[in-house]
Amino acid sequence: MTYTQPPHETAGPQEHSPPQTRTSPEAAVPASAGVSVGRMVGLDVARALAVFGMYIVHIGPPLSATDGVGSWVRYLADGHSSVLFATLAGFSLMLIAGRREPKTGLAGRQAKARIAIRAVVLLALGTVLSMEYGGVIILAFYGVYFLLALPLVRLRSGTLAMIAAGLALVTPQLAFALRSVLSESVQQSVNAYDPLKALSDVGVLDLLLTGFYPALTWMPFVVAGMALARLDLPASAVQWRLAALGAALTVTAYGMSLLLAGKDALRSLAEGGKSSAGSEPASFDSGSFEAQGTASDLLSAGPHSGTTFGIIGSVGVAILVIVSATALMDRLPLLRRLAKPITAVGAMSLTAYVGHFVVQSVAGMPTGESSQVSWVPVLTFVLGAIVFAAVWSRFFRRGPLESLLNAATKLAKYVR
Repeated sequence: MTYTQPPHETAGPQEHSPPQTRTSPEAAVPASAGVSVGRMVGLDVARALAVFGMYIVHIGPPLSATDGVGSWVRYLADGHSSVLFATLAGFSLMLIAGRREPKTGLAGRQAKARIAIRAVVLLALGTVLSMEYGGVIILAFYGVYFLLALPLVRLRSGTLAMIAAGLALVTPQLAFALRSVLSESVQQSVNAYDPLKALSDVGVLDLLLTGFYPALTWMPFVVAGMALARLDLPASAVQWRLAALGAALTVTAYGMSLLLAGKDALRSLAEGGKSSAGSEPASFDSGSFEAQGTASDLLSAGPHSGTTFGIIGSVGVAILVIVSATALMDRLPLLRRLAKPITAVGAMSLTAYVGHFVVQSVAGMPTGESSQVSWVPVLTFVLGAIVFAAVWSRFFRRGPLESLLNAATKLAKYVR
C-alpha cells in the first residue's frame, strides 16, 4: 500500500528523487542546476519516513496491541504515511513538468507523456499486485492520481493551493452523497462490466470513490504537493511560513473535529472503527469500504476518514514533515551525511514499498493489516530496507523498479 518521487525516475511511493550516484547525495545534483541539496535529500528522507510508516501499518502491532509511545507511533503511521506519499507524488509530478516554471512546447509535451506513462505503469503494476495482496496496494490509485493531475501541471502555486482547498471542502461531501446512492446492486452492475474488477479486488469504482485511497477525496493531497513544489522551498522565509501553515491546518482541523464530533473524532478508523466517512470497519483483504454511515461522520478526522477535517489535518501533517526534513537536511550537513542510508531508502521507495509485500509472502507472513503483537518484525523490515538500499546505491544509480520505470518513460522522447 507510492509513493513517492522523482528527477530520478522512480514511482509509486517515491515518484521523483534526484539521481543517485555511487558517491554522495551532494554529487547527485549539479550545482549549476540551482537545486538545493537539502531540499532534494529532504524529500528522500520524507519518502523514507512514509515507507517506514507503511511498514508499521502492515507489519507492526495493531493499535489495540500498543501503548505509550508505541501507540503514538502506530497512530501517526496509520493513514498519515499514505497521505505523505500522495503529497510527495504531487511534488514529484512538478519535478517532471518543471518545478518553478512549467515546461512548454516540446519539453512540456514530453513531460506530460512521461507522467502519463508512469500512470499507466503504476496502474498496471498496482492491479497485478492487488490480485495477490488486495485493495491495500496504493499503486493503481497513484496511476489515477497522475492522470487526473495532468491538466494542472502548468498552474501556479497559488492556483493549485486554491484548487486543493476547494477539493478538500467539497469532495468529502460529494463522495458521501455518491456513496449514498450507490446501492450494492448498482455497484455490482458496474463491477460486472469492469475489466479491472475482474482481474483484481480494485476496480474503477474503487479507484475513484469506494477504495482505500479513492481519487475523489485523495486528489487534494496530490494537488497540495504540486503547490508546494512550485514554491522556493529552500528559502528560510518560505519554510517558516509553510511550517506555520502546516501547524495551523493541523491544529485547526483536528481541534474543530474534536469540538464538533467529540472525543472519538480522531479515532483510527481503519482499525476497529468506521472508514471513509462512515463505512463499516474495513478489511485489508478487500478492495473497498462496504457501507455508508451517517452525515455526522463527516465531522470526524481520524486516519482514513476521508472527511474535510481529516484531509486538512493530514495535509498539515504532511507539510510539517516535508518542511522539517528539508530544513534539517539543508542546515545540518553532518545530519545529512548520517542520514545517507535513510535517503537511499527514499530514493528507491517504489522498490522498498513493493519489496516489503514480496518479502512478507516469501516469509509466509500475513499481508495487509498486521496481526503481530511484537515490534521486532517491523524493525527487522526497516533495518533490512536500509541495508539493502545502502548497498544497492553504492553500485547502481536507481533502485531495481525505479530503473524499469525509467526505461519505460524513455518512450516519451518520441513525442513531438
